[in-house]
Amino acid sequence: MQVEKQIIIDEILERINNSPYTLVAEYTGMTVPQFADLRNRLAETGAEIHVGKNALVKRAADTAGLPEAIGAELTGQNALVTGEQDVCAAAKVLKDFRKECEKPTVKIGSLDGELLDAEQIDALASLPPMEVLQAQFLGVLLQPATKLVRVLNEPGTSLARVLAAKGEQG
Repeated sequence: MQVEKQIIIDEILERINNSPYTLVAEYTGMTVPQFADLRNRLAETGAEIHVGKNALVKRAADTAGLPEAIGAELTGQNALVTGEQDVCAAAKVLKDFRKECEKPTVKIGSLDGELLDAEQIDALASLPPMEVLQAQFLGVLLQPATKLVRVLNEPGTSLARVLAAKGEQG
């Protein structure tokens, strides 16, 4: 039996280590179809949700070096959400699903080794998608260059206007 537990711990540990984020959600009261629907929605964002015994998840979390507060929150029926892509998208799926079904409750999480409480995870869920953020960032980066081009163009444009006006006068 000890070998089987170690295999499960190793699988959980691998998921945690391969993911920049880990979210703990309590799923008490969810039906099997609801859980399957949540799993499918998370899969669309590149995230996974897995259920494991709290003691085994705690061992894996401790081994992975996650903040100790995560282990303290592992009471009740918990599921671990991990993924290799956008944490905001996964948090948004959990938030939207909770609005629809009143479950699951996101308790705590970790992003790049830093502890996240439920409010911080909710704030991540409120951010726009990664593509929108990247587009906004690109716009901010391009703005000074655009202004520089306008400033450099202005003397030539002004001279052309003066010459055109002079040509019309005489």
